[in-house]
Amino acid sequence: MLERGKMDRDLVEFVVIDQLVPKEHLLRKIDAAVDFTQLYEMVESLYCEDNGRPSIDPVVLFKMVLIQHLYGLPSLRRTAEEVSANNCYRWFLGYPLQEETPHFSTVSYNFRHRFTEETVDRVFAWILDEVAKAGYLSPKAVFIDGTHIKANANTKKQVKEQIPAAARHYAKELMEEVNADREAHGKKPFDDDNDPPASPRKHKDNTSKKKLARRKKHGFRTVTKSTTDPDCGLFVKGEHKRQFAYEAHTACDKNGFVLETVVTPGNVHDSVAFDEVYDKVTENFPQVEAVVADAAYKTPHICKKVFGDGRVLSTAYKRPQTMKNGHEWWKYVYDEFYNCVICPEYQPLKYSTTNRDGYREYKSDPNICAACPTRERCTHSKDCIKTVQRHIWKDYEELADDARYTPVYAQLYKCRKETIERVFADAKEKHAMRYTQYRGLAQVTNWVKLKFVAMNLKKLATWKWRNPLSSFRFAVFSLIYVRDPVCS
Repeated sequence: MLERGKMDRDLVEFVVIDQLVPKEHLLRKIDAAVDFTQLYEMVESLYCEDNGRPSIDPVVLFKMVLIQHLYGLPSLRRTAEEVSANNCYRWFLGYPLQEETPHFSTVSYNFRHRFTEETVDRVFAWILDEVAKAGYLSPKAVFIDGTHIKANANTKKQVKEQIPAAARHYAKELMEEVNADREAHGKKPFDDDNDPPASPRKHKDNTSKKKLARRKKHGFRTVTKSTTDPDCGLFVKGEHKRQFAYEAHTACDKNGFVLETVVTPGNVHDSVAFDEVYDKVTENFPQVEAVVADAAYKTPHICKKVFGDGRVLSTAYKRPQTMKNGHEWWKYVYDEFYNCVICPEYQPLKYSTTNRDGYREYKSDPNICAACPTRERCTHSKDCIKTVQRHIWKDYEELADDARYTPVYAQLYKCRKETIERVFADAKEKHAMRYTQYRGLAQVTNWVKLKFVAMNLKKLATWKWRNPLSSFRFAVFSLIYVRDPVCS
């Protein structure tokens, strides 16, 4: 029988708000997983003890931001509207049905002016500590990668600027080893351009004027900056649309818990930001044994840094940049005993010099190359000289190649799609991290870290809520599937 006119809108009922929240609701799991009263200790120093008006409960403010990131709400204004209308959100905040919830501007002001980056870092570390106490953290193998986030900036509002080229983190270390290598080969060490001359006389350098002029020109680079948000960077990659963006360089463990994230402008390469992410992760988790990253991180410096610390870098194959229609790269064989390179025609390329970038240059005899039958596939030099470069840290790159052929680390690299790639996919599809409405590096950094706090908390609460049988099955499956201690 058809029923019509169901309009019971004016009924008066006595209800308990706890009865309106389903037992399996995510917010119930989160509320049972961690003790939010610990937040008071983190923000106590940010409030005055005996002066001013009573504040909004800081735990409520943090919970509202968690709700925004957990459910992928695009803004704090929308979050405040949803909190006011949703009974589950009210229960999570501890607000009854008739009480007015905090205004979105209150939340925004506190996270802009009161809760600093240090506060957000402490919250991030607190959630990771809770995960570690629960026994779900497994940082022996760390997966590192970066993802771009579209900035709140119009690509048409831009200016060109010349800025000083950023110095490499390892410039001093590299120069010391380059000079040591040059002295070992009977060459004069390079002079440091940053040191002032010892006397008012003209400072003599063993570098040609042409190279000095090129080096001075390379000291600056032209970048495209946004007039709306100067902190972001222009992201240009392959077929992707040119856009202003930020990049979140992130590290996670094999269970998908985010261990660290560093936000940079979108035009900063992954390998440049690696040092900061790696140093923070290894400082907080010294038990790291393997670092898993894609081919963008396979540079001489990164390989030396990881293997030099007694850890293993598991990475992918990186295609060498060789001349089109030329000889394959593997046909040029390095002879360590004689310190030379054997070309495909079995002629030696002798050591010439070590340049400032850390590459040893091996050059051929032009008299031999002039009559070589395959010279067109080797070099197009008018002087008939073939130059092959080999980095002084090339041995560390070869260790990374050896790890790539090791079954344990090859299997570990395949786990990227289930770990760091899954983290980025969930963050963008479920937690609205494709673009940001915030401007400025500090605000975007806090926004990204709070988003990963929400993701870690969601995973922790979900795992804690599982029944003992499911946990036992998961543990057994992990022992069967993962047979290497690095993965466990």
